Amino acid sequence: MEKMNFDKEEFKKEVVNNVKNMYRKTLDEASKQQVFQAVAYTVKDYIIDRWIASHKQFEKDDAKTVYYMSMEFLMGRALGNSMINLTCYKEVREALDELGFDLNVIEDEEPDAALGNGGLGRLAACFLDSLSSLGYPAYGCGIRYRYGMFAQKIEDGYQKEIPDDWLRDGNPFEVKRAEYAEEVRFGGYVRSYTDENGREHYVQENYQCVRAVPYDLPVVGYGNNIVNTLRIWDAEPIQQFNLSSFDKGDYQKAVEQENLAKTICEVLYPCDDHYAGKELRLKQQYFFVSASVQRAVKKYKESHSDVRKLYEKVIFQLNDTHPTVTVAELMRILMDEEKLTWDEAWEVTGKACAYTNHTIMAEALEKWPIELFSRLLPRIYQIVEEINRRFVEEIKAKYPNNQDKIAKMAIIYDGQVKMANLAIVAGFSVNGVAALHTEILKKQELKDFYEMMPDKFNNKTNGITQRRFLLHGNPLLADWVTKKIGDEWITDLSQISKLKVYADDELSRKEFMQIKYRNKVRLAEYIKEHNGIDIDPRSIFDVQVKRLHEYKRQLLNILHVMYLYNQIKANPNMEFYPRTFIFGAKAAAGYRRAKLTIKLINNVARVINNDKSIDGKIKVVFIENYRVSNAEIIFAAADVSEQISTASKEASGTGNMKFMLNGAVTLGTMDGANVEIVKEVGEENAVIFGLTADEVIRYQNEGGYNPQEIFNNDQEIRQVLMQLINGFYSPEDPEMFREIYNSLLYDKKPDVYFILKDFRSYAEAQKKIEKMYLDETGWARSAMLNTACSGKFSSDRTIEEYVNDIWKLDKVKVELD
Repeated sequence: MEKMNFDKEEFKKEVVNNVKNMYRKTLDEASKQQVFQAVAYTVKDYIIDRWIASHKQFEKDDAKTVYYMSMEFLMGRALGNSMINLTCYKEVREALDELGFDLNVIEDEEPDAALGNGGLGRLAACFLDSLSSLGYPAYGCGIRYRYGMFAQKIEDGYQKEIPDDWLRDGNPFEVKRAEYAEEVRFGGYVRSYTDENGREHYVQENYQCVRAVPYDLPVVGYGNNIVNTLRIWDAEPIQQFNLSSFDKGDYQKAVEQENLAKTICEVLYPCDDHYAGKELRLKQQYFFVSASVQRAVKKYKESHSDVRKLYEKVIFQLNDTHPTVTVAELMRILMDEEKLTWDEAWEVTGKACAYTNHTIMAEALEKWPIELFSRLLPRIYQIVEEINRRFVEEIKAKYPNNQDKIAKMAIIYDGQVKMANLAIVAGFSVNGVAALHTEILKKQELKDFYEMMPDKFNNKTNGITQRRFLLHGNPLLADWVTKKIGDEWITDLSQISKLKVYADDELSRKEFMQIKYRNKVRLAEYIKEHNGIDIDPRSIFDVQVKRLHEYKRQLLNILHVMYLYNQIKANPNMEFYPRTFIFGAKAAAGYRRAKLTIKLINNVARVINNDKSIDGKIKVVFIENYRVSNAEIIFAAADVSEQISTASKEASGTGNMKFMLNGAVTLGTMDGANVEIVKEVGEENAVIFGLTADEVIRYQNEGGYNPQEIFNNDQEIRQVLMQLINGFYSPEDPEMFREIYNSLLYDKKPDVYFILKDFRSYAEAQKKIEKMYLDETGWARSAMLNTACSGKFSSDRTIEEYVNDIWKLDKVKVELD
């Protein structure tokens, strides 16, 4: 690790100058936002030198580069993370103190970059951090969304989506690279012609097009002078304004191209429960893929003459199915522009593309209607059609007269283009993201592909960056860890296992729990400020923060809270250690049942938090607009990490790892990476409940579960469910939660996520948590061991596995002049 040479006086002078030059103000006249901008531009100066040096070194070494293709990158705030990785965080804090500013306040002026939403995007962000910190050349490729998915407001308990205007004050870290703009084409038709050598060529005509303009964001490596690039593409019209149409009174046509461009980059994951939404999603995917692949090929050609060897220097990693069109776009460029034959182009594509599967849920493996796909991307569809034709011939050769295999494996079938199938067929690597997930892919969802091409399949268990989620997010604990074992853990998290010996030291346990308490006070203050609710930092902080989806079972959690409340009301003197149940989640705008679950959580919170008779034994908090910046505060304060997805449904999860790193005890099912967390920390230091993945899969395949039996035979569960429809939590509309009630008991397939089946096991697990917490010594030991056993779950380890097994990159060393 190379410590940055930081000149405090020079830094202060630059901040003052930036305020003067940018805003025509003195420092004492500047707003907090203006000071943030000035500080960010000062830090950016340090970054730019390293950024230029990094890319010069990449070119000098002729280094192979990974292009990480992803619809989302949930980066969080850039200023603090950049300063941490530049190794000047404490020095900047001192400099700002001397100028009269609190760094925490200045950091709070930066909005979270609205480029992602859930675990998929946060994983991509952690991977970029690790790639830079390990010294591997990389580009993250995505879209510069103007309003992200949405900013969440809670009004009367309901989620309200408002535009996340994160670019309102500008983004000081981005650099517009107009010189690298690319043209992206939609629609029209394909004309073919034969050249003098008898070879057929294809030309797309009468198309609409937009100009893709890249904005580069720096991704700073920790203490190694490496800066990689997150390249996000914005859409601009090819012709800004049609004056001729305007003068003729055709105002709509005058701005037609501008509107097409504007729409593409407006929001992440536009609602796709209608045709226009589906079309926009496909446009977005092709837009950033086409621009990224075009630019990657051109960059390669700047220093290489033979495009048939592209795969030796370029690798495209497809982060889930969204960027799968990379396969066909690369084929198009290689054949139509570089004039390679099909076989030559297919060999390059097959060696340059790799696919990460992030979901076991069949409905999340993207499929596009042929009509939409072929109309919007006519040349791409032709190429996919030919890939499919050739692959179906392979299936027939290997499995003669087996129509069932074709139905399951064909890329185009039953009126749909299946993107996961395309990614598997074309790429050389298919990986799952946790050991259990990969096994389920091989034995269940992708079984036919695994049987036909087993060598492609491998596992890469997800990871998180300790630099953001411990060093930056939990500075008290980070300093304590460094004091105990040194700072090598910052770049090698396996070193954190050296903490294990301190778990049996009484003084160390006290210090650890005192840090936890201070972090709980910090979160309590945040909740008081943002929710107006007083919570007791001495209570158990039981936390579930993640995207809201039925399989993640926030519903199980809140039904159990209702159950506990009934217990306390019926037995006011029962022994009960106070709990604070903390939720944070966004539901997709069109996901009605998920949004109704948010309303239920908030209505339950309103009733319980205002019931003075229970003397604060339970508090329920829903944290609005869950995002990376408040997640850091939440992870540091949690006692209990709720990882309660239906077994077999969660591919991996990474929130579970962030909680573990910060000393929370996992309460969960044997699902996703929970399996590996329990293996690392030991069963005695986690609390596991519920059906296993095999049991869930067996019930799904063979039946045999009837939730109505549980409803009829368990009076306490029946009481909880009846409260959904008797107005107990919605006196103004007793029918408000009828849909949730019906989903558990009376839908065509009731309780598909086994909430009632797992309820009693979950309630017992919660009792066990309380018992463990009451044993102060035992709890402190378990909490410490969770931190000490988290070494496996660094994204640094994951990236090294990708590099060694899939990407075959070489490390680059950068020396500054």
